Amino acid sequence: MNKTAVKICGLTREEDALAAARLGAHALGFVFYARSPRYVEPVRAAAIVRVLPPFVTSVGLFVNAQAGDVERVLDEVPLDLLQFHGEETPAYCAQFRRPYIKALRVRPGVDLLQYARQYEGARGLLLDAFVEGTHGGTGSGFDWNLIPSGLPLPVVLSGGINAGNVTAAIQRVRPCAVDVSSGVESAPGIKDARKMTDFFQGVRNADG
Repeated sequence: MNKTAVKICGLTREEDALAAARLGAHALGFVFYARSPRYVEPVRAAAIVRVLPPFVTSVGLFVNAQAGDVERVLDEVPLDLLQFHGEETPAYCAQFRRPYIKALRVRPGVDLLQYARQYEGARGLLLDAFVEGTHGGTGSGFDWNLIPSGLPLPVVLSGGINAGNVTAAIQRVRPCAVDVSSGVESAPGIKDARKMTDFFQGVRNADG
């Protein structure tokens, strides 16, 4: 069985990024959505990415951004992967010469199989909780039973995951990766070293 990858999202400080990398984070996420409390200026994100060790993936999160705004961030920040959290079309997501993952806020009645087929060019499908008027980072969970087996894209599980439930989440869903933001924070954008350590221990416990 493959080990579960971990993405720590909503980073705003170099020390948090380096601590996450030391703990074994496979990917670090930077939020370029101005309405988010974890928004980071591109110049700040670029400075953090520059100090990352090799083989840690830098991920840029966007929500219904103008294509030109995404391009301007890419000119400044050497991102490895893009993450789209809004109503972006497959054609929109594919235009930036970067691999991407597509987020979906899960709620009853959403056809995840159809959605995954629609975004067949994505590297994965990030499943988050549906909270009216927001696009992630709420700390809210969702019913994992809504995830069908046999999705044609790798699943990145998000939404209300923390050290207390990540073991059960991985054992239930068996995602390729888990994505955490508020679950390892002391304040929005400020990561807590102890919470991150406990989170990674929970992942290791699930993977055996």
